[in-house]
Amino acid sequence: MLLEIKGINQRFGDNDILKDINMEIKQGETFVIIGPTGSGKTTLLRLIGLLDKPVSGRIYFKGQEMPDSARARLALRRRMAMVSQKPAVFNTTVYNNVAYGLRIRKEKGAGLRDRVTNALETVGLAGYEKRNARSLSGGETQRVALARAMVLQPELLLLDEPTANLDPGSTANVEKLIAQVIRKLDTTVIMTTHDMFQGQRLAERMGVIVAGEMQQTGNPREIFGLPQSRDIAEFVGVENILEGTIKSNDGGVITVGINGAEIQAISDLDPGVNVYACIRPEEIVLARKTDKTSARNTYAAEITRIVSFAPLAHVHMDCGFPLVALITVKSAEEMGLQIGTPVYAYFKATGVHIIPR
Repeated sequence: MLLEIKGINQRFGDNDILKDINMEIKQGETFVIIGPTGSGKTTLLRLIGLLDKPVSGRIYFKGQEMPDSARARLALRRRMAMVSQKPAVFNTTVYNNVAYGLRIRKEKGAGLRDRVTNALETVGLAGYEKRNARSLSGGETQRVALARAMVLQPELLLLDEPTANLDPGSTANVEKLIAQVIRKLDTTVIMTTHDMFQGQRLAERMGVIVAGEMQQTGNPREIFGLPQSRDIAEFVGVENILEGTIKSNDGGVITVGINGAEIQAISDLDPGVNVYACIRPEEIVLARKTDKTSARNTYAAEITRIVSFAPLAHVHMDCGFPLVALITVKSAEEMGLQIGTPVYAYFKATGVHIIPR
């Protein structure tokens, strides 16, 4: 295990920023921490990077507790590299910015030149060596920061929302570069982001922080498909979160009463338990007429709203309870969907995730 975090708490003034954080990071994995803005992601990354100290709890690096002495902490920090949201660059050339860490480590000569050149090629800045780093765009500056980090070949690479302040085009480019750097370095990476889809694309495992608490860890499929709380479900884009009570359980197939209607789902919970029935909008199929289907849940509905984000459309319906489906704009047009259109909504019992309330 590369990193172990046990019972970490952090407080600024009277505000509890992190509350009893426990997690483990395996050597060589890419672990992405997601959560809303202000949830404590950056605070946790600064503690891991030895930039701050927690008010309580312990952090272990390769089985050794993080040291207290400034000298020992500096030695350990040199085995890591960190890229922040707004990276600072020196008022000198791109080459000198990338070479800075190596020079501190007494690297010189052809070895230094080769490593800097290789890093700049990896991030797409070959030919920028003599440019002043402060004359670059935001996306280019972030590339310099990535090159400056990767050139050190760190045992642990920390990325703090590296695309948070970039335009969509630069974000896509930097994200591709991050994926390339992760593959090329073959090192351990911990990254924070408020962009849940970016986390899903890059992570092997993920953790979700909400209000300073690490509420769930797991692979992307578990986080997005099996959220363990309503807060997590809302954050990862589950648009249908319905309150109900289990009415029956027939061999693991439950019936949930919701506002006078019933939904069937899969769960081992007992009748009488209050639950949230979570249905991702992409699990719902729409049709203009009833049809034979294996889906256990079929509802006559009326469209109340259509919100398009090309090429997709969020179709809001009333079927005795509110429901949102995600289909393509082309499908919505072909079906002639508009406000007031009657439709049928289908979804399988396996497409419903149940969370106890």
